[in-house]
Amino acid sequence: MKISFPETAPDSPALVLFAGEDAALTPAAAEADRATGGQLGRAMKAAAFTGRKGALLELLAPAGLPAERLLLLGLGAPARADAHVFAELGGKLAEHLQLKADSATADLSGLSGLGLPVAEAAAHLALGAALRGWRHDRWKTTLKDHEKPKLAALAVAGAPGAQAAFAPLAQVRDGVFLTRTLVTEPANIIYPESFVEKVVAAASPLGLAVTILDEAEMARLGFGALLGVAQGSARPPRVIAMEWNGTGDEAATPLLLVGKGVTFDTGGISIKPAAGMEDMKWDMGGAAAVAGAMVALAGRKAKARVVGVCALVENMPDGKAQRPGDVVTTHSGQTVEVINTDAEGRLVLSDAMWWAQARWKPDVMLDFATLTGAIIISLGHDHAGMFANDDGLAAALTAAGEVSGDRLWRMPLGEKGSAQDKLIDSAIADMKNVGPREGGSITAAQFLQRFVADGVKWAHLDIAGVVWKAKAGATHDKGATGFGVRLIDRFVAATREG
Repeated sequence: MKISFPETAPDSPALVLFAGEDAALTPAAAEADRATGGQLGRAMKAAAFTGRKGALLELLAPAGLPAERLLLLGLGAPARADAHVFAELGGKLAEHLQLKADSATADLSGLSGLGLPVAEAAAHLALGAALRGWRHDRWKTTLKDHEKPKLAALAVAGAPGAQAAFAPLAQVRDGVFLTRTLVTEPANIIYPESFVEKVVAAASPLGLAVTILDEAEMARLGFGALLGVAQGSARPPRVIAMEWNGTGDEAATPLLLVGKGVTFDTGGISIKPAAGMEDMKWDMGGAAAVAGAMVALAGRKAKARVVGVCALVENMPDGKAQRPGDVVTTHSGQTVEVINTDAEGRLVLSDAMWWAQARWKPDVMLDFATLTGAIIISLGHDHAGMFANDDGLAAALTAAGEVSGDRLWRMPLGEKGSAQDKLIDSAIADMKNVGPREGGSITAAQFLQRFVADGVKWAHLDIAGVVWKAKAGATHDKGATGFGVRLIDRFVAATREG
């Protein structure tokens, strides 16, 4: 979708205007009411339109206007209309017009009293529209013309300075689109090697420094846990690390992001049920979020030093596959008894986390993983689960989630050696990769905590319930959401650039 920010509203097939609570029309909407001879006001009365946040009223062929469609969107209380509200309104207009108009104009002229400057409101409106307008139709060859998206251009008028406000958001949009594409493509298209190729193509032009570990290098380093997961697949594993330093200080302490990238998860020898297994193409959603976030941060030239690591494997039940009961030695030297080969994500992450901490010496590490079904049982599909060893870090991530819309809910985490931690003690190794049935997302986090270096503030984000949605949301169609990219961007802006 082409986005523009003209000073005055151009003629378009669709004109989008706004009203606050108690049906208070913006100056542009009031002018449209006069131009239509009061048609807009009569329609508002007939539809009991009050300007409630997110309410939508549509007039077809409005008298006195060149537009074929007139949309009136409710702001609710203008003072509470923040970035999140305008992103959702942008998503709503895109959803409504996607199959109906090839271009639209949203007129914010005269809008005031908002919860943010009008230029930022316009920028977030455009971002929401762009995010909601994203579709992945690459593999649909029989779409009829009326089924193909039409909305190709959005002009957001009457908001001086909006172009500059949108510039960094455009880079975030591109990062979200990369994440969604990686998550959406099937496993015969995106596997460890092709994931790396696609990410390198996006990252290299932006100045990201890229490091790639192949199977031989991981074996040399002693990545016993990650390679144990990968050994049943014909697809060789990869680790890709991306580094961005916009601080101007080569010695700046980095933020470390680590993503689980299981490009397809059968469960291995502990094989999953057939029903729904096709969804396991998105078990690399954590790695995809890290890759998209790094592209967004480099694209907008964030004044921070950030390293993103994606650990990529395929988990298959070949004759060479890892068996329940096997013991592996991790890169850290700690040993793990593999009780369940379908608890593979934590094994993959353990080696990548330890290696990246030793190499880059971060002060903060965040890992992103579609780790457990238990987190979906706990939180559903509206929040990701957050486990953190530092209260300040947890608070900052929660705040970033509220601003970005990638919402988090903090879950309990015991200290090393606590009762929760001892649930993963093994009789023959240092630990086992699963605990008892109850508290499955908690014991998974306890496992990962054993691979956090002393002094590193760490948060584990279990995003299993939010990377893929069966229903469309305010700023995403059904399918891949791009969860994590906007969260990371806001967290970096608030904590590393401030």
